[in-house]
Amino acid sequence: MVKSANPIDKNVGQRLRKRRIELGMSQQALGEILGLSFQQVQKYESGANRIAASRLYNICLTLEVEVGYFFEGLGDEHSSDELTDEQENKLMTGREALELLRSYVSIKDSEVRRAVRAFLSSVSKSQAND
Repeated sequence: MVKSANPIDKNVGQRLRKRRIELGMSQQALGEILGLSFQQVQKYESGANRIAASRLYNICLTLEVEVGYFFEGLGDEHSSDELTDEQENKLMTGREALELLRSYVSIKDSEVRRAVRAFLSSVSKSQAND
């Protein structure tokens, strides 16, 4: 009998993966910092293995987030036009999104970044109206 991941463990794992990727960190790198194998990090991210409180605390320090970060989105109701955490996680972990994020972050001029955000917002609004 295959046991499915607990929804809370799965959410925590998805948030772990999202933050790790936001920081441009590999599973291997995170594992090395925490004294784990990359396979263990994979199991945490999938929700297959639960993260102990002491380990979660160390993960928070490493990824520079508060503990509450991992529990955001639990029990929230989503309107039909909002992405679920799982949909957002899949979108944010795609190569295209990561390339876009890295390019955006590399823009040093704050006015240029603002203009890029305004442009993307404009394009997305026009696409939504079509």
